[in-house]
Amino acid sequence: MRNTALREIEIVRFAGRMPYTEVYAMQIERRRAVERGETGNALFIVEHEPVITLGRNFQSTSLLKTREHLAKIGVDVCEVDRGGDATYHGPGQLVAYPILNLNEWTPSIKWYLRSLEEVLITLLARYGLQGERLEGYTGVWVGGAKVAAIGIGLHNWVTFHGIALNVDPNMAHFGLIIPCGISDKPVTSLKQLMPSPPSPEDVSRDFVASFSSVFVCKTV
Repeated sequence: MRNTALREIEIVRFAGRMPYTEVYAMQIERRRAVERGETGNALFIVEHEPVITLGRNFQSTSLLKTREHLAKIGVDVCEVDRGGDATYHGPGQLVAYPILNLNEWTPSIKWYLRSLEEVLITLLARYGLQGERLEGYTGVWVGGAKVAAIGIGLHNWVTFHGIALNVDPNMAHFGLIIPCGISDKPVTSLKQLMPSPPSPEDVSRDFVASFSSVFVCKTV
């Protein structure tokens, strides 16, 4: 049995909206330090400036506007080393990047993905919403609409990249892409699902609580 008493995760909350590339560089720096055993696990929680990220499975048809048009409306485009297709991040989203040595939990991609989904399902239950998994897809859905996307990266069993939960984003921005390459299913948000959605601060706090419960860890 694994010694769960040693499982500590440092919560790193970024103040204000952050450019994607800046936080990505910090992820890589922290991931490498975890790999070298120089520091412990972390959970980055951030709200990004508008950006479309293109994963390793990106299909050109998933980008519905030219990069020139996106630049004009203030939406950045970044190619990233995670699984999945095109994903949007922006104000009104809770984005979380766990940087975990999975050898302290279970070194399994499938286990990790299902655990991240369970964190989100547990979080949604706090708000009276029934989060669901859909066979053949990654992420979490409510009533057939996707409320949270998941895209991960791993190196030497240390994770990076993570999840994006739609709290109250600009939903029109999802029309700039085919989100995650899925053209036949809608995207939704807590704002659309609830008469009075929780504040970003409350969602961040509740997410950490759900994460701690599912991953059986202490947050510091």
